Amino acid sequence: MSQTSVESAPVQASGGMKANFGWIVRHPIWAFVVMIFIFFSLMTDNFFSLGNFENILVQTSTLGLIALGMTIVMINGNIDLSVGAVVALAASLTVDIMGWPMFESWGNWQILPAVLAGIASGVLLGALNGLIVWKTGVDAFIVTLGAMLGVRGLVFVYTGEQSFFALNFAYSDFGASRFLGLPTLAWVFLIFTVLMHVLLSRTVHGSNTYAVGDNREAAVNAGIRVGPHMMINFMIVGFFAALAGITLSTQMGASTPNLGRDYELWVITATVLGGTKLTGGAGNIIGTFGGVLAIGILRNGMNLMQVPAFYVLVTLGVILIAVLFLDKQLNRQGEEELRL
Repeated sequence: MSQTSVESAPVQASGGMKANFGWIVRHPIWAFVVMIFIFFSLMTDNFFSLGNFENILVQTSTLGLIALGMTIVMINGNIDLSVGAVVALAASLTVDIMGWPMFESWGNWQILPAVLAGIASGVLLGALNGLIVWKTGVDAFIVTLGAMLGVRGLVFVYTGEQSFFALNFAYSDFGASRFLGLPTLAWVFLIFTVLMHVLLSRTVHGSNTYAVGDNREAAVNAGIRVGPHMMINFMIVGFFAALAGITLSTQMGASTPNLGRDYELWVITATVLGGTKLTGGAGNIIGTFGGVLAIGILRNGMNLMQVPAFYVLVTLGVILIAVLFLDKQLNRQGEEELRL
C-alpha cells in the first residue's frame, strides 16, 4: 500500500465525521429523537418492538401529514391556524357524502366522490385563506384564526353537533390495512414526506418558498409572484389537513365535529421543533419529520410508562420554549458576527 493511500485514509475518515456532525448540526432534532428513543427503550419493556414502532408511525401520521403542509407555509413566513377545523370539515363531509342516496348503487366506488369532496374542501379553504392574505395584506395569523373559528362553527352546524358513522366497511377497513408489511397509513405519510422533501429541495417552487420567507421585498424584485405563490402553499396545507382528516376518520370509522381540535398547536410545535422558524426563510422536511417523530415517541413512551397525559403537554411545552430560546440566542450571535 502506498504512503499516499495510507495518509488519505484518516483524512477521508475525518471528512466523513465532519459531514455527519454537520448533518446533526443542521438537524439537531434527530439527536433528541435518538436520545428519547434510547431512554424509553431502557425504561419500558414494551417500547422496543416492531409493533410499537408501527403504532408510533400510524399515530403520528395524521399530525405528520398536516406538518408537511405547515412547514412550507411557515417557511413562507406565514402560518395556518385553521388546519384542525379543516380536519373535522373534510372528515365530516367525506363520511356523510358516502351515505347519500344518489351513491347507494355505487358500491365501494361511493368512496371516491366522497373523498374528492373532502379533499376539495381543504384545498378551497386554503385557497380562500391565501387569497385573503394576498389581496388584503392582513397577517395570516389573523386570517386563519378567523377561518379556524368560522369553519369549526360551520362543522357543528353541518353535523347538527352529531357524529357521522361510515356505513361502508371498505372505508373503515382502509385505516387498519397493511401494504408490504407496514400499515397503509404509515406508507401514505412516508410517501408524502419524500414528495414534499423533493418539492422543497429540488424544485423552483421550493427555492421560491425560501426566498419569499427570507425577504419578501427582494423576492418581488427578483420577479417572484409572491401573492399567487403564497396562495398555492396555503392550498397545499389545506390539502394535507383534509387528507389527514380523511385518514383519521378511516381509523375511527366515523367523524365527530370536535375532530382535530388543538391539532394546530401540536402541528406548529412539531414543525418548530424540527427547525422551521416562525419568522420564515428557514426549515426543511427532514427536520419536520424528526419533530413529528419526537412528539410521537414522547406521547407513546410516556403513555407506556403510565405518565398522566397532562405531563406530556408540560414536557412538550418546556422543550418548545427551550428550542425557541436557543434559536433566538443563535440568531442573536449570528447577527452580532455579521455586524463585526
